[in-house]
Amino acid sequence: MERLRVVGGARLSGTVRVFGAKNSALKLMAATLLAPGESKITNLPAIADVDYMAELLTRLGCSVKVNNELHEVIIAVPKKLGHRADYDLVRKMRASINVLGPLIARELVAEVALPGGDAIGSRGLDFHINGLKDMGAEIHSEHGFVIARASNGIKGAAITLEFPSVGATENIMTAATLATGRTTIDNAAREPDVVDLGEFLIAMGAKITGLGTHTITIDGVKELKPATHATLADRIVSGTWAFAAAMTKGDITIENGRVDHLEVPLDKLVEAGAVVTTTSNGFRVKMDKRPIAVDVATLPYPGFPTDLQPMVIALNAIAEGTSLVTENVFEGRFMFVNELLRLGANIQVDGHHAAITGISELSAAPVAATDIRAGAGLVLAALASDGITIIEDAYHIDRGYPDFPVQLQSLGADVTRV
Repeated sequence: MERLRVVGGARLSGTVRVFGAKNSALKLMAATLLAPGESKITNLPAIADVDYMAELLTRLGCSVKVNNELHEVIIAVPKKLGHRADYDLVRKMRASINVLGPLIARELVAEVALPGGDAIGSRGLDFHINGLKDMGAEIHSEHGFVIARASNGIKGAAITLEFPSVGATENIMTAATLATGRTTIDNAAREPDVVDLGEFLIAMGAKITGLGTHTITIDGVKELKPATHATLADRIVSGTWAFAAAMTKGDITIENGRVDHLEVPLDKLVEAGAVVTTTSNGFRVKMDKRPIAVDVATLPYPGFPTDLQPMVIALNAIAEGTSLVTENVFEGRFMFVNELLRLGANIQVDGHHAAITGISELSAAPVAATDIRAGAGLVLAALASDGITIIEDAYHIDRGYPDFPVQLQSLGADVTRV
């Protein structure tokens, strides 16, 4: 299995460049299914999940050319698509479920295996399914597949989500682009990734208003056309580098980082003692002292992102003082805490709360990554430890962080694959 060897004690300093967001790029790739012809996605991150999505689209009948050197993918979509997404690919990443909306819109039938991905919680598909049912789809589960049919076509509907689910908002929005009539999504997700997908759909000819607000309105059109779109910068990767600077008393400039997408996390880092300044094409985070503990509660955007929760727990583990981190999005996120305890962290978990008492230095030990963000958080914790930490199952990290060890090395860290 893939492992990372991390030597603690380095002060990270230098410049890193952030490419497109994983959570956006995969959804953009899935959305190309809506329009026959050749679409291009640029500013693509060179990560494993892009290859998984490329293979999934290929099996649906597309011709997919990924160019990691140019950070782009060209997807040629046929007039007639396949409609079955098999488990062997879907189990590797949850974003596979995003083909459901485009397939039901284009082919009026979709068979998508129940998704896998990170072990961070149940993340049921009820919101996706109920929304598509409101639009006229008949959906049931059979032999591990979500099977959807819309014999009479997809029709616009007024849909209110019980929770502002990103995936449900995206699947409903993509299906609605080719529906008959108007669809409104109330309590819609406001994440920048949703806005990015919506802007791509508009470039394809969709009629969408309200992106970035609680209510998105989509007026269905008869057909969409291929388009070219640049993926927005990855705010979670940008945030990870920001926390890396704070935890190692470092100084990192993050090119392409968007401070407007990270207001709450960066405010927390300033509260912890970091100095955050904007640059001409990103921002810089500098820390000269031991961090001060900060309380955090994860929430849907624009709140503190759940994907940065492992990083703030790792920071608090070596911070001065005590803190409380509350997880409101994914109940399984605290699996990461068990690995931090192996590094000597002082953390007590009670339900969806983690009480953390900071210590001056963590103790190196073998640990395992349980998901993408937990893996990155463990790397940051290992950098703040007193020796050599081996991180098992590091393949998780490659699913969300392009060339993570190489970029860390460029900042002065001693990190190698073993």
